[in-house]
Amino acid sequence: MSTKLDATSARERVRAFVAAHRDVTDRVGFLRARFDAGLAWVHFPEGLGGLGASRDLQEVVDAEFAGTPQPDLGKQGVGLGMAAPTILACGTDAQRRRFLRPLWTGEEIWCQLFSEPGAGSDLAAVATRAVRDGDEWVVDGQKVWTSGAHHARWGILIARTDPDVPKHAGMTYFVCDMAAPGVEVRPLRQITGEAEFNEVFLSSVRLADDLRVGGVGEGWRVAQTTLMNERVAIGGEPVEPGGGPIGPVLETWRTRPDLRTHDLHRRLLALWVDAEATRLAAARFREQLAAGLPGPEGSAAKLAFSTLNQRLSGLDVELNREAGLRYDDWTFRRSDDVDMFGRDAGYRYLRAKGNSIEGGTSEILRTVIAERVLGLPPEPRTDKNVPWKGLPR
Repeated sequence: MSTKLDATSARERVRAFVAAHRDVTDRVGFLRARFDAGLAWVHFPEGLGGLGASRDLQEVVDAEFAGTPQPDLGKQGVGLGMAAPTILACGTDAQRRRFLRPLWTGEEIWCQLFSEPGAGSDLAAVATRAVRDGDEWVVDGQKVWTSGAHHARWGILIARTDPDVPKHAGMTYFVCDMAAPGVEVRPLRQITGEAEFNEVFLSSVRLADDLRVGGVGEGWRVAQTTLMNERVAIGGEPVEPGGGPIGPVLETWRTRPDLRTHDLHRRLLALWVDAEATRLAAARFREQLAAGLPGPEGSAAKLAFSTLNQRLSGLDVELNREAGLRYDDWTFRRSDDVDMFGRDAGYRYLRAKGNSIEGGTSEILRTVIAERVLGLPPEPRTDKNVPWKGLPR
């Protein structure tokens, strides 16, 4: 049951908390206190960072906390947007008590160990193996495109535990100890020069069975909770009119009238309409999310964001002319945050190319929308009832 908390009482509660903790200068200490007061995620249960209230009050609470110490969304994005809702929905009470508080405070960073060299778009084809050995699992395999693995303490991992059943039925979901012997993280350099992604090698990594999330063989079901939250997190963030990916383009248009042409004006107006439609659709998805777990509609939010950001970054390069082609920071470096809208046009254009891959490829998302939102007939799948070990790879 939800706590009887409306917007007015939520604001009063936050203001009282801020007044009582205005002398707390330590960021982690402030976030610990906020979690303990149930003001981290208000819709989570009491004692787990929430108040059991309606999810739609979260934006009210977040607005009242403006100007106070905040979670680091760059480093904590996977933990906050994917691990936390999955552990809440599918984890044990002990896992919720162990992981949620340090996840919220940023004392423990998380990464996502899903994609593999041979299993990206077809995630159910994962080949990383987890073999039971008493009260432990021994994991061997390789993961790729792992954001933030170089500073992660924990990873959400799906691995194959039964190769003798069809691919969707033979996976299990784990929390992987990134400090365990046998875990090796290597950087992947991107077109921007950054290395926010990694490849991760798992060699005889031992994980206790109490790090398993959900039942043995239920990895696909648990992973769907993660993926639906991930797509809403990427494409469903609240923005003001004129904010998000269209913001830098509008700023250039306003401040550089000498760069304007009739054709660019026409295209910008069309993209403004698309940006507003995307923004309002994302608001609707968040309302649906407030009523329960995210559904396949989150795929539409992520797809719309990816397409829009790529079109806008391309227009921005054209609008800036020669300056739009300039990108001087090719130095290889680790990246802790993706500043998609705070960098120059050249960077945004290059980085936006990854939007149609990360969080689910655009092709796969279109299939999800067609089958699970629009109710169209599914594509023929010849591997549906074939044991995983019998599939060509």
